[in-house]
Amino acid sequence: MKKKYFGTDGIRGKVGNSPITAEFFVKLGYAAGVVLSRINKRSKKPTVIIGKDTRISGYMLESALEAGFSSAGVNVLLTGPIPTPAIAYLTCSGTADFGVVISASHNPYDDNGVKFFSSKGLKLSDEIECKIESLIDQKIEQVLPSKLGKAQRAENYVKQYIEFCENTFSKKLSLKGLTIVLDCANGATYHIAPVIFSNLGANIITVNDKPDGLNINKKAGSVYPKNLQAAVSLHNADIGIAFDGDGDRVIMVDENGTLVDGDQLLYLIMQFYIKEGYEFGGVVGTHMTNLAFEEKCKSQAIPFARANVGDRYVSEELDRRKWILGGENSGHILVKNLHSTGDGIISALQVLSYLVKNKKSLKSALTEIQLYPQILINIPTENKVNLKSKTVKNAIKESEIIMKGKGRTLIRPSGTQPLVRVMTEGPFRKEVLKAAKFLTETIKEII
Repeated sequence: MKKKYFGTDGIRGKVGNSPITAEFFVKLGYAAGVVLSRINKRSKKPTVIIGKDTRISGYMLESALEAGFSSAGVNVLLTGPIPTPAIAYLTCSGTADFGVVISASHNPYDDNGVKFFSSKGLKLSDEIECKIESLIDQKIEQVLPSKLGKAQRAENYVKQYIEFCENTFSKKLSLKGLTIVLDCANGATYHIAPVIFSNLGANIITVNDKPDGLNINKKAGSVYPKNLQAAVSLHNADIGIAFDGDGDRVIMVDENGTLVDGDQLLYLIMQFYIKEGYEFGGVVGTHMTNLAFEEKCKSQAIPFARANVGDRYVSEELDRRKWILGGENSGHILVKNLHSTGDGIISALQVLSYLVKNKKSLKSALTEIQLYPQILINIPTENKVNLKSKTVKNAIKESEIIMKGKGRTLIRPSGTQPLVRVMTEGPFRKEVLKAAKFLTETIKEII
């Protein structure tokens, strides 16, 4: 069965446009409740824990999901605003049988969506998503009041998640003496990240920590690091850390205000594990991972593999290979001996562990890896583009010639937005730019 609603990272869309409506979410909650109840092996009613980010539409959609699950006989725990990885943690720790997050991650406030987590804290399989989809458009069956699920607010789970994150940072280390700027994107980490980093000893300066339902990711967070860079310079801080709207990705800024992406952060975590003697098998990146990262792994005899773009695919590849480190240059980083899914706060703490223990600044640590110039261009399109056509294939061959045979090209559709993404990278910036321009013009002509 081909999925109609679920994408690579749950369901997303514009609020008010199909499928992101309250009516749809009632049906979705009911269908998910029926399917996941069948999977649940316990005799009593299953429980779902529902979290959300700070979008104004989250309150409406939360109530709709609650009604759908309750009508399917599922008990509901409501956490309020909380990071996506917190719901994954609470689910796999036994708090609930499955978890749901209402969020459109790094997208603007007028988008929203939903992500599901299994009892293992993992994204649902394609098979289960297809089963849910098969029931969405069916009539909701009337049930006796005694069969309805109960709903309640679960306010203590934020504290539980904070303690979980803090415990991933060694008690032998401290952030004392570090001044850190935190950019919370006016999203789900706004009341959590400052507490964690402050508790661990850092002097904290927080920006974009006043969500109003309409300002999530608005010129803020990991997708817009300019404010963070300016704040680091203004406050003469040691490090800047930015999360996205739902807290599952992270980027950093060094003491000079230079942006540090997910590839560089993953490299530092890898070096931390090597120096500590931790077994991690190898590292999984994506087709967007910088070629210099792959070459660094090769020079250090560390196995490296690429997965499709999306933290779900990185996670699946790590599980298949029984490795624990992986991530994307966008800042989704997985450290699977600590958490089942990507967690921006935990990833940041692992990088800081490496820096503190080795008495290095972020800038000095990154002299070990110099990334190649990488150009990413997003081309808006409402039409499906045949990226396997002869014209596109010939254009890719021509772009590789432009980059003197030492570059890499990737053209792919966005998994969450109506865009075609064009990426070129290689050691020679001038040629990389020229190749990107050539490919962009070709795709625009096709559109």
